[in-house]
Amino acid sequence: AYADAPPPTNPWQNYDPWAHPAHPANPTHPSAPLQQNGAAVVTDAQRRKRAKKVLLVGALLIALVSGGVGGVVGAYLERNGGVGDVELPQAGTEAGGRAPDSVAGIAARALPSVVTLHVSGSDEQGTGTGFVLDARGHILTNNHVVEPAGDSGDISVTFHSGDTAEATVVGRDSGYDLAVVKVSGVSGLQPLPLGNSDNVEVGDPVVAIGAPFDLAGTVTSGIISAKERPITAGGESEDGSDVSYVDALQTDAPINPGNSGGPLLDARARVIGINSAIRSADTGSDLDSGQSGSIGLGFAIPVNQAKRVAEELINTGRATHPVIGVTLDMDYSGDGARVGAKGSDGGSAVTAGGPGDKAGIKSGDVITAVDGQRVHSGEELIVKTRAHRPGDRLELTLERGGKEIRISLTLGSSSGD
Repeated sequence: AYADAPPPTNPWQNYDPWAHPAHPANPTHPSAPLQQNGAAVVTDAQRRKRAKKVLLVGALLIALVSGGVGGVVGAYLERNGGVGDVELPQAGTEAGGRAPDSVAGIAARALPSVVTLHVSGSDEQGTGTGFVLDARGHILTNNHVVEPAGDSGDISVTFHSGDTAEATVVGRDSGYDLAVVKVSGVSGLQPLPLGNSDNVEVGDPVVAIGAPFDLAGTVTSGIISAKERPITAGGESEDGSDVSYVDALQTDAPINPGNSGGPLLDARARVIGINSAIRSADTGSDLDSGQSGSIGLGFAIPVNQAKRVAEELINTGRATHPVIGVTLDMDYSGDGARVGAKGSDGGSAVTAGGPGDKAGIKSGDVITAVDGQRVHSGEELIVKTRAHRPGDRLELTLERGGKEIRISLTLGSSSGD
């Protein structure tokens, strides 16, 4: 029974602790290395495939994290413009000064000579503008600026430097709407140079300086829109004593309440007009003491007229008015200025021995032109007359009985108020 049995083997003779165990199907083929956990044995190919999967998953995770971080960083950068503190680009310091004929250059030269007036009286108060005429302390402004002070009110002058001084009225004239006040004990005054309003042309650039709504030192600019624009302003008093007649320079430089009395300057910083009135959308032509704003229709007294009046106010305290010596029918609605039927005193409408009488003007004559320029109303005739000096010669065109007559007369003089 045991003859065919294989001879017993030595269980130790073929044991090699360092050799691979034989594969069950092929005892001569070594099996995989020993495993401690009994799991399936992983081959080299499987190991490489698994490594690739790990790398792929890791790459995807990195990409996702990087994308999220990049989005957050990008949003931050877009919102804040970068990391760290924000510093905006800016132009460097430039050399000061501007061209003398630029608005800034004109303003720089003129502002030290422009003042703001604060006027108070028993019943009212207001703000206006003026400018220095000479080193003696004379300042030119509008009559309607200082009028609220009356005989016992106060006038305070504030200079561009911020210094203030009390002022007194030297003289004023409602017909020209001009006044001169004077400050004392003030040194270093810089008078503004006066230009020549006869040299002004429509379209010339101009600069206006004043204190609109008490905003002192306000500078605006524009052009001369028209010349010899006949306007009347005031008229709030029953007797009409406050009406001013101006053959004005018209400008679109913004002028507002408080600009009254301020200078209108040419491109060489010379005064060519005194800003006095505006036409506003709701009140019509009026002194700028109302509260309406500029609509681009401002009016200035030509400096040639203002210079003469200012000199008379300084020298005598009163201004003279050139007169024709007739009483006009201010209710006449036709074209031209008609001489009335009688004077204000009930006598003749043509003053005996006056300029009109000497030139042959008669009651009922209609004056239609002065020096070849048409006049359409009594107000326009007064404006055209007051644009001249006493002693000037005028050429008048009349209509009398359907006929046209031309006469020449020399203007007389009357004292203003």
